[in-house]
Amino acid sequence: MPNFIQVLILAIIQGACELLPVSSSAHVIIAEKIMGLHPSAPEMTMVLVMLHTGTMFAVIAYFWKGWKRDYFSSSGKLRDFAVQIVIATIFTGIVGLGLKEIIEKVFMRNIPNAQIEDLFSNLPLIAIALAAVGVMIIYAGLHEKQSIKNEEIKTKHSIWIGIVQGVCLPFRGFSRSGSTISTGLFFGLPKQKLEEFSFALAVVLTPAVVAKEAYRLLKDHSLNTHGSPLHLFVPGITGMIFSFIAGLLALKLLSRLLEGGRWQWFGYYCLFASVGVLLFYFKMY
Repeated sequence: MPNFIQVLILAIIQGACELLPVSSSAHVIIAEKIMGLHPSAPEMTMVLVMLHTGTMFAVIAYFWKGWKRDYFSSSGKLRDFAVQIVIATIFTGIVGLGLKEIIEKVFMRNIPNAQIEDLFSNLPLIAIALAAVGVMIIYAGLHEKQSIKNEEIKTKHSIWIGIVQGVCLPFRGFSRSGSTISTGLFFGLPKQKLEEFSFALAVVLTPAVVAKEAYRLLKDHSLNTHGSPLHLFVPGITGMIFSFIAGLLALKLLSRLLEGGRWQWFGYYCLFASVGVLLFYFKMY
């Protein structure tokens, strides 16, 4: 179980990176390993999703005016926005759960009680995911100056964005925001709408992930110890508060760089981080 200082450090890292397309999970996992923590343990994955919850509230606070202006101004706009969010989320669930079953039942079949979370501390896999999303972001960034082809997010866009988001779920290092916004840029969608849409998806997705990890933590606690499990949630709640603050600051930076035509910079950073993760892995082992 992490102490207060460790939770504070992880919260700052998570909040600063989560809403930037550089994979907060990869940065948090490296920090956890440096501090001697086990990223795949139920208590640590629960801390991570609580940190995600903090940044989810940061997203709501930051984008509320924009959502209210663009989507809540009429029932028609709200309905269309909600439909696209639901479509993307459905495809995320299909792809994400499908990948989870394939990985656990096929690629991890020889591992007793295998869980997808066991991969969260696999540094070579994280490095590959960082490199993949880095290439994706660079390509999208280099082509973003082309004329806008679509003004509104349509069903086909939501399907592809949802599919790509589903691919991100099992792999730490494959930035969710980086991949979903880049997918929209491939279709020539406006950057501001993509930013708002991508983070609205995060708001919908986060509660389900929190519930899943809370169940996993409580199940592990009941199997191994007795007594009240409430203390297990204290580190996560503490981190959630600090990640909320750091998340707001990160969102302001993201908007400035995204609108300034420097999206590909995040891709170059992901490639650099991928090399860094591999070097860290070889140094450890």
